[in-house]
Amino acid sequence: MEKLFGSIRRIGYRRGPGRVVGGIGGSIAEKFGFNVWLVRLVIFLSFLLPVLGVGAYLLVWVLTPWQDGSIPLERALAGRR
Repeated sequence: MEKLFGSIRRIGYRRGPGRVVGGIGGSIAEKFGFNVWLVRLVIFLSFLLPVLGVGAYLLVWVLTPWQDGSIPLERALAGRR
């Protein structure tokens, strides 16, 4: 699992400090140069798709590093040891 989490960190994608909910929309907008509110709107509209929108958001949320590089899923798994 360390290899997986290390490769996620090497991508350089981090949750934005100016987040509204989970920081995913802000991070996507910053990484690709999109308008942050447009990205947030697209994410919100994706929630209208049953399971897919919310499920994809939650998956990205548990795998996206915070600004300090910590990954929520990694921390959760480390707490079980």
